[in-house]
Amino acid sequence: CRVCGFGAWLYSFTLSCLELKSTGTAHHFAFLLNSTDYRILRMDEDHDRMYVGSKDYILSLDLNDINKEPLIIHWPVAPQRRTECVLSGKDINGECGNFIRLIEPWNRTHLYVCGTGAYNPICTYVDRGQRAQEYIFRLEPGKVDSGKGKCPFDPKLNSVSALISTYPFILYAAVYIDFMGTDSAIFRTLGKHTAMRTDQYNSRWLHDPTFVHAQLIPDSAEKNDDKLYFFFREKASEMGQTPMAQSRIGRICLNDDGGHCCLVNKWSTFLKARLICPVTGSDGIETHFDELRDVYIQKTQDTKNPVIYGVFSVSGSVFKGSAVCVYSMADVRMVFNGPFAHKEGPNYQWVAYQGKIPYPRPGTCPGGTFTPNMKSTKDYPDEVINFMRNHPTMFNAVYPVHKRPLVVRTNVDYEFTTITVDQVAAADGNYEVLFLGTDRGTIQKVIVLPRDDLQTEELVLEEVEVFRVRSFFMFPLHFQQLYVSSVVGVTHLALHRCDVYGEACADCCLARDPYCAWDGKSCSRYSANQKRRSRRQDVKYGNPIRQCRGYNSNANKNTLETVQYGVEGSTAFLECQARSPHVSIKWHFQKENSDRRREDDVTLKTEIMDAKNISLSSQEKI
Repeated sequence: CRVCGFGAWLYSFTLSCLELKSTGTAHHFAFLLNSTDYRILRMDEDHDRMYVGSKDYILSLDLNDINKEPLIIHWPVAPQRRTECVLSGKDINGECGNFIRLIEPWNRTHLYVCGTGAYNPICTYVDRGQRAQEYIFRLEPGKVDSGKGKCPFDPKLNSVSALISTYPFILYAAVYIDFMGTDSAIFRTLGKHTAMRTDQYNSRWLHDPTFVHAQLIPDSAEKNDDKLYFFFREKASEMGQTPMAQSRIGRICLNDDGGHCCLVNKWSTFLKARLICPVTGSDGIETHFDELRDVYIQKTQDTKNPVIYGVFSVSGSVFKGSAVCVYSMADVRMVFNGPFAHKEGPNYQWVAYQGKIPYPRPGTCPGGTFTPNMKSTKDYPDEVINFMRNHPTMFNAVYPVHKRPLVVRTNVDYEFTTITVDQVAAADGNYEVLFLGTDRGTIQKVIVLPRDDLQTEELVLEEVEVFRVRSFFMFPLHFQQLYVSSVVGVTHLALHRCDVYGEACADCCLARDPYCAWDGKSCSRYSANQKRRSRRQDVKYGNPIRQCRGYNSNANKNTLETVQYGVEGSTAFLECQARSPHVSIKWHFQKENSDRRREDDVTLKTEIMDAKNISLSSQEKI
């Protein structure tokens, strides 16, 4: 079994591979292919399909059952091309295949697909049919074109893309575009616009970047103001210092046509800013989680202001850890409207630019709110274009909401690598549940609750081991399922396993899982349509005294006490671990003719055998 089982380390149980399968909460794509490196690249909700790219294969899987009638295209490179790749010395780890790295919807019936092509990127069209019931999935013969600027040569190098649905379509991609993997660029191809890219081999623009995510986020109701945002990390250094990893958010105007004399066919609106994910010590000194690993954009009712979740790790050797930081678009725009970074002085240090800013302000889109009379960036004065070329970086950094991470992990044997977020409606409010992938092949389900003292309380609801691999990818949630892909295959998981929390109302309530509630008989999936009197759920406090009948409270209103009696000469099973992480277990031993109870180690079997009165104190921690 290549999928590993379930391990909820906060609860007193583990499930093997077969046990996990028997729960019906996880399904693995088990079609036998001689392939690796599965990546979920596109969801097609109109067809209820999920498109997956792997080495030499394109897959179309049913969103509801990924093993139901999978449609498969075999798209390898020609034998001659593979031979040329091997002779160039590029097949040390099997790279001389066609690793699918881009799948974008082209129209109602076709997909645009690109692969590495054994270090010679290629693209083509796939006919997916007009309706899901047609079960059509085939390559369009004779329609192969170059994938340069769309897909990387090297399958180990990350790339991100966005196909903007204007007609004809325009493809934006952040990618390495050469055989040696030294020329990184943000490219625009296809469509009627001029092909564009970032300034070549200009370390001020991009310096050994690792691309993470791309997202179109509108700035206003004016379409000409629309910008495409790129998230990446790169190397940066001050004078004389060793290059350090820095996380970035960059942006370009969609209608950027480059300059007239300078920056011809190159972006003239490209700007970038640093993303900070800090922890402040008692001495006021900030420590940064500096390597951006993944980004999730949580949409809101206001399309101009989504919430940005970023997963960060530490690049240095001082300590090991990772964190999740949350950013607002208001803070992002404030930084891009702030001062530009400029190098000057005897030490050539970065300072805020104090000179005159040319008009229109560098980074402003033509024909937009502030430049209605300029229809193209080619109309911009040369001083604007030259300023952009030399000042692509903002001086201020983007800090997270509340200036601190939402989730932090240090001194643990794993790091967060991926994230996706679900919005859940519970009985006592709406909550955001974070699904955080780790480099040990597990997924933690985390909820962060506000407290009365303006602080937050983090709860790890469960940890699920999905793959015994260090790297995998999570795709946004769909149909109450979480889709995960890795080198060994694809799995979809249910977002909840309510029955594992226990068979009692208190167990279900103490779990504080917004997906689950006590329905009067069992811990089951919460539904907002249920009658209120038949559901028991308290996510914010997890207090079963308020929700469950049959439990008595002692003098402490936050304490539950369950009493279990034993008979002399008999045996009793005493649990050493609570089912919920939010309770503690203490066994008290009371000897005969004694009014004094004392805590004892439950391993003292002889004393327990003689016990007249044994009680369990489950103390709720609020």
